Amino acid sequence: MNNETSIQPTPLDGIRYFTPPAGYVLTGRDGRVAIPWDGKPPIPLLEEDFSVAVEKGEPDYDMVGRGIYQVLRLNPECSGASHYAGMLKEAYPHIVSELGGQIVMLDAREVDTPYLDRKINFLKIMTLLDPANAGLCLEIARTFTDKGSRLSTLQQAVTSWYEAEKFLKRALELDPGDRHAAYEYGEAHYMLGRYDQAVEVWAAALPLLEGGERARVEARIAAILAGKLPRVPPLDYLTALSVAVEEHHAGRNDEAAAIIEDVLGDPVFSEQFPVDQIYYLLGTCYRELGMMNEAAEAFKRS
Repeated sequence: MNNETSIQPTPLDGIRYFTPPAGYVLTGRDGRVAIPWDGKPPIPLLEEDFSVAVEKGEPDYDMVGRGIYQVLRLNPECSGASHYAGMLKEAYPHIVSELGGQIVMLDAREVDTPYLDRKINFLKIMTLLDPANAGLCLEIARTFTDKGSRLSTLQQAVTSWYEAEKFLKRALELDPGDRHAAYEYGEAHYMLGRYDQAVEVWAAALPLLEGGERARVEARIAAILAGKLPRVPPLDYLTALSVAVEEHHAGRNDEAAAIIEDVLGDPVFSEQFPVDQIYYLLGTCYRELGMMNEAAEAFKRS
């Protein structure tokens, strides 16, 4: 039956799902592609392609490629994602090449937050294409870490750091000998306030480290064991700073400044996790409050 499927595919803006007739074979590239679709998830199509496919009785090669690429770009964890990615790999090598080019382009520039989300989705698609690639999981984790540490996106810090921890764990499962992933996995546990687990991860990683890198990790372990810790888990401070940003935007600069001062009053956190632009934000709050000397001092430190 040529209509939208009843198996509850993931609803996405601009996408409609098409169930092809029995025996439908995806063909294209001058006969080099001939893939039976029976047993596969419904075909995601762009809305503008859906009506054409219904009229013709089935979608053509280009329609399917456009739809699959778009659905994965919108949500690489959608229902049927692994099947769609496998179809890209098997039938649309030019789209896979374009995907790789998009990631390279994003890596080559300083990107704003929307581009970080796009990069994460592109990398997630690549993990569907190459699930054993630990480096892809590590890069996804690093992008989440970046997103979860920016003043402009601290309202997403909790989600971002938990996602980073998840992908770092996966990276280490795929490549237990990656010292960078091991260090960053310990850092994620530290951010989440799991200090004992951070020590456990870092201690296991010590044989992989040398020189100054090993000394830094040993110092972090020693500080934890000596009780030199932030007063609250670092992630709680990032959440507090996100509230300060909201207070500032609402014009409540006295409230925002008080929150920032409280966070900066923890020397362990402020030393270990400098958040870009926090002093600039504090200076802006002071200036709005008419505290010009304090504002000037804060701006100097930004």
